[in-house]
Amino acid sequence: MGIFKKHNLKAGNANRTRAAELTLRESIYPLCLVTILFFLWGFSYGLIDTLNKHFQVALNITRSRSSGLQAAYFGAYPLASLGHANWILRHYGYKAVFIWGLVLYGIGSLIAWPCLVYRSFGGFCFAIFITGNGLGSLETAANPYLTVCGPPKYSEIRINIAQAFNGVGTVVAPVLGSYVFFTNVSGDASSLENVQWTYLAIGIFTFLLAGVFYLSPIPEITDADMAFQAEETHAGTDVQPFWKQYRLFHAAAAQFCYTGAQVAIAGAFINYVVDTRQGTSDATAARFLSGAQGAFALGRFIGSFLMKYVRPRWVFLAFMTMCIIFISPSITQRGNTGMSMLYITLFFESIIFPTIVALGMRGLGKYSKRGSGFIIGGVAGGAVVPPILFAAADSQGKANFATGHAPTAIAMTVPLAFFLLAWTYALAVNFVPGYRNVADKFHTTEIGIVNHRDEESGSGEGNEELGKNEAPVQTNDVGATPKP
Repeated sequence: MGIFKKHNLKAGNANRTRAAELTLRESIYPLCLVTILFFLWGFSYGLIDTLNKHFQVALNITRSRSSGLQAAYFGAYPLASLGHANWILRHYGYKAVFIWGLVLYGIGSLIAWPCLVYRSFGGFCFAIFITGNGLGSLETAANPYLTVCGPPKYSEIRINIAQAFNGVGTVVAPVLGSYVFFTNVSGDASSLENVQWTYLAIGIFTFLLAGVFYLSPIPEITDADMAFQAEETHAGTDVQPFWKQYRLFHAAAAQFCYTGAQVAIAGAFINYVVDTRQGTSDATAARFLSGAQGAFALGRFIGSFLMKYVRPRWVFLAFMTMCIIFISPSITQRGNTGMSMLYITLFFESIIFPTIVALGMRGLGKYSKRGSGFIIGGVAGGAVVPPILFAAADSQGKANFATGHAPTAIAMTVPLAFFLLAWTYALAVNFVPGYRNVADKFHTTEIGIVNHRDEESGSGEGNEELGKNEAPVQTNDVGATPKP
């Protein structure tokens, strides 16, 4: 039986398989399996945004100290994307990283269980750090895998659709937080016990999912495959040394700034609503956060649809510009008006992260796996910007509804500044030829649309494990022309 056969987790990078030429139909199963992961870390991220405010209440800690959750969670990302996960990705392949990330995620969830029972904020931050390493590992593999698994022409659409399910996870978590976990938050010992069962269930589920990934035939995409794609599109920049891939490092810097701003806004959303909307409880604010995350998820579906008809780089520029336009009035407006500005901002945030990943990886060729680690490492901005925002809010004292003084609203100047920095990449990819030409060449390629191998042989059937059962095409070097 297939499930009892030996499964090899190590994939070589010097051999080209036909995984670089997968059609839409051939890529459906692995893409669906990987999309499950996006829901998982969306749920985890949304849960942390909700826990942030309620730890302030239940454990009587300041806003800046509660931001330690975001610092622990997102601070782990570069450790994974530039360290252990990226090493595993380059030496073993995508499947091994998926399993490694799920195992770390499960371990972190199980460690969180007793920390919640004993109300240990430091212990919970440590558990979240382990979880962040697991999710950072998953993102290190899953985001680039979605961009390269299937026709390159649709990479931005694929990753945005998958990320839409990440958005669904961020909607579900605040709903659970407001209706299940935090209906009776107080200072007593039982106030956080409900959450322990969620983390126990997450731990068990992730270990089971790791088993599913181990048994599933997932096409491995090698550096040689990516070099082939870059060569076929005539957009490869991998002839230059890695450290001269300036487009990659600009994308990573933009990712740092954008993700920091996004995480800061979501983490401060409940505080913002409580500060600006008189009479709003934490539980009600958490429900508003769920609605805002719903707008975020909706934006990803709509953005993916627009990319079918409009070049992704133009959609990216439009959405990034709208983030700047609508975050600005949230600083001065109060009540429902200010909150509505944040709703609209989250809607336009939706496609930014995955589109930076897809555009930043264009043309990297044999450097794709290594380069993806830098772009995902930009998520570390989520560990830097929220503490700055919360420190700015704490410095403003307490909210005063009579005078309209709202510390969290004033602190929204912090994500605005980081949005402006991220905007430079959106401008470059649309107006700088060195950026724009590479993006456009991949958008017009027919790889995976017209199956070259089917044209030559007249048949593309009978290969159940693409990239594994088929004999690899040998190369002299990564990115070199295949030998006949």
